Amino acid sequence: MCVCPGPRRIGIPVRSSSLPLFSDAMPGPTQLFFPLIRNCELSRIYGTACYCHHKHLCCSSPYLPQSRLRYTSHPAYATFCRPKDNWWQYTQGRRYASTPQKFYLTPPQVNSILKANEYSFKVPEFDGKNVSSVLGFDSNQLPANAPIEDRRSAATCLQTRGMLLGVFDGHAGCACSQAVSERLFYYIAVSLLPHETLLEIENAVESGRALLPILQWHKHPNDYFSKEASKLYFNSLRTYWQELIDLNTGESTDIDVKEALINAFKRLDNDISLEAQVGDPNSFLNYLVLRVAFSGATACVAHVDGVDLHVANTGDSRAMLGVQEEDGSWSAVTLSNDHNAQNERELERLKLEHPKNEAKSVVKQDRLLGLLMPFRAFGDVKFKWSIDLQKRVIESGPDQLNDNEYTKFIPPNYYTPPYLTAEPEVTYHRLRPQDKFLVLATDGLWETMHRQDVVRIVGEYLTGMHHQQPIAVGGYKVTLGQMHGLLTERRAKMSSVFEDQNAATHLIRHAVGNNEFGAVDHERLSKMLSLPEELARMYRDDITIIVVQFNSHVVGAYQNQE
Repeated sequence: MCVCPGPRRIGIPVRSSSLPLFSDAMPGPTQLFFPLIRNCELSRIYGTACYCHHKHLCCSSPYLPQSRLRYTSHPAYATFCRPKDNWWQYTQGRRYASTPQKFYLTPPQVNSILKANEYSFKVPEFDGKNVSSVLGFDSNQLPANAPIEDRRSAATCLQTRGMLLGVFDGHAGCACSQAVSERLFYYIAVSLLPHETLLEIENAVESGRALLPILQWHKHPNDYFSKEASKLYFNSLRTYWQELIDLNTGESTDIDVKEALINAFKRLDNDISLEAQVGDPNSFLNYLVLRVAFSGATACVAHVDGVDLHVANTGDSRAMLGVQEEDGSWSAVTLSNDHNAQNERELERLKLEHPKNEAKSVVKQDRLLGLLMPFRAFGDVKFKWSIDLQKRVIESGPDQLNDNEYTKFIPPNYYTPPYLTAEPEVTYHRLRPQDKFLVLATDGLWETMHRQDVVRIVGEYLTGMHHQQPIAVGGYKVTLGQMHGLLTERRAKMSSVFEDQNAATHLIRHAVGNNEFGAVDHERLSKMLSLPEELARMYRDDITIIVVQFNSHVVGAYQNQE
């Protein structure tokens, strides 16, 4: 086994990699992993295993899917790992029994892991009636990275109508996704406020009076907010609303939601960049703002106001609408576009923004400058600042930043920055009675499940109905006993209530535990949840999901009024 000499993950010390791959006193999670691997795969995977703790510049391995990494290796800054000869010979010279070892988690243990981060919110009724188009939402997270790099947020706008919900997928650490998750909704809410309310808030701050509350947050106890940076964040936000006051004379009362969302995204990213350039006398805050700026995060945010649904997306998380057809079946409507190499319009946009002589280098191996998978993101100033600015900030920054190899390297073919933007693509959808729910999720879910399966599983969960189809085995040789088991499981699913009380948890259970027949396999689920930290990232990404349920009666009433 080798230890990568490359840059450490920002702010997280490199841990010892002395854990033996085989020993009589092997830790439990590692034992649990063995039944998952076939004989022929064991030596291949472990033979190239490497304890990489800087996921953004991970060692190359032919058995580590590049789609799992936000940053890929670059020969100048990362080492290609090779197995030690004695280990390789040992694995090639031995054969291992394929008899499954019974080290599985019990169902209560599986449920404890799956439900650790779940959260549900039901919109309160007024006078015994629900007048909101949103009934409530369920959310959950399942980490693969340690610590998890995903974040989530949900809040009700108190000075305007509507609810904000979002998922944030971090890379090169969790600093940027954390900052965006606690700041972006304030920028959006301020952008939606009328001129008179902005003046009232500014006057309250000026005179020292209590501020009008802008947001009511709906948070899980594990959703952290940075108290140390709250004053810095507030000052930047106040500067933003002061500029909005100066720009708006109060003559127009109409707020363009799409424009407000775009302005909020761009302004927050600009403030993240500016705060890192200015620095802070407090050494802790100075290091924090630099960590935020040098890491990155994608964002997918929904704003729901009556029948008006806006989705603002930056990066490759997705928003999917669940529609129930007249026959009871479910269909998926995509409300966001991935900003990556699979999007032809994004490729064209990038090439048009840079000289023609960079057409072949701006995107290489389906990555921005050959390194970054998403083509839009917050932070990631390595792809936005000039080389001189990067060097100046790093040289004047704290020693921890100067010692980090990642911050010092310059991406290849870096001629005409910025190459990256945080500007979102905004999609509008007018809700209809048949629109039952919205799924917001980071790419960890979409890499695992097809959008139609996601919508069907959530739809069946919310309605309690299973639209049964003939069992498809997909070319597998199935014994009579296996077929009996599938039919028994289907019957049990129809006759019993769901064990999950949270739609997002139910979806994660399927994303991690589905077998080749599309059914949740407890053994597979147990093995996947038991993977040691060093291997979990090889099989999946962090998963963060928010499922928003709409009130069809209220949506229909809006339509009838018109």
